[in-house]
Amino acid sequence: MYKQRILAALSATAVAGALTFALPMSSASAEACAAAWSSGAVYTGGASVSHNGRNYSALWWTQGETPGGAAVWADKGGCSGGSTTPGCNHPNWAAGTWYPAGSIVRFTDGRYYRAEHDNPGYDPTISTWYWDPYTCGGGTDPTDPPDPSGFVVSQAQFNEMFPGRNSFYTYNGLTSALSAYPGFAKTGSDTVRKREAAAFLANVGHETGGLVHIVEQNTANYSHYCDPGQPFGCPAGTSAYYGRGPMQLSWNYNYKAAGDALGLDLLGNPYLVQTDSAVAWKTALWYWNTQNGPGTMTPHNAMVNGPGFGETIRSINGGLECGGRNPAQVQSRITAYQRFVQILGTTPGDNLSC
Repeated sequence: MYKQRILAALSATAVAGALTFALPMSSASAEACAAAWSSGAVYTGGASVSHNGRNYSALWWTQGETPGGAAVWADKGGCSGGSTTPGCNHPNWAAGTWYPAGSIVRFTDGRYYRAEHDNPGYDPTISTWYWDPYTCGGGTDPTDPPDPSGFVVSQAQFNEMFPGRNSFYTYNGLTSALSAYPGFAKTGSDTVRKREAAAFLANVGHETGGLVHIVEQNTANYSHYCDPGQPFGCPAGTSAYYGRGPMQLSWNYNYKAAGDALGLDLLGNPYLVQTDSAVAWKTALWYWNTQNGPGTMTPHNAMVNGPGFGETIRSINGGLECGGRNPAQVQSRITAYQRFVQILGTTPGDNLSC
């Protein structure tokens, strides 16, 4: 009788003289969610991920396509046990997996890490040159202590702002450059300091495609940036003064002025701006703190004296963007600034546009 009750509860199929039993599916036995999909990761054919409560399998190499909306992903059905923490939809770390710089993973200790340099799946807690702790979902993290420089942006916040940045633009390079202009992001109230840091990072992010580009991409322009009328000429060559660094420093006279201010021979060796992270950041801070550009004040003064974010845009590229000339570019800067002040836990203030 006991055997009959079991057989009644199962569906039996005869295969090669044997019985194969299929247990009925239930919501309680739904397939577990695979590692969460990450927009910054590269997946090859056969890779399994989860997204919005469903599992997917990559049909071929992916390039950031979102599961559920691209043909590259095959829908494997609903799953349970996925991440419920906002902003923490990152895959579990896997030894031997290739991680390009900018990848974010969840390690076996439950913490998140961001790849500072390309690596073949090194242990994030051992290979600290390749990985940095990452704050997932906002808020504070005991693994993300304040920087000794007193900078109002922590390393985890910086990583959150620029998850896909070029590994050249290091946080350490930035904080090492701060000593060149000690008033930057340290003037006024805590709100003013955070706003200035967010404004600076939003603008340099815009100038470099999210801290991706180190040098100007249009090489046809390279020969245009030598002004032979300057008494010091172009000792590094007529095509050596193209845009470089977070603020895309260009022209021989700007390399001369920045180098003189920083105590560096940038006129003779402009390539330092693309090979030394701290030097690159220093040139951006030089412009931010000392140059009016097409505006009427430095970006630093715009943020600490009240005029606001819109005036920083005018001082950087007002001739091409302000006064309704290129509203899409202006809005791109504003959107980044609004996101960054939110990450820093403050408000954007008034006068966002120019």
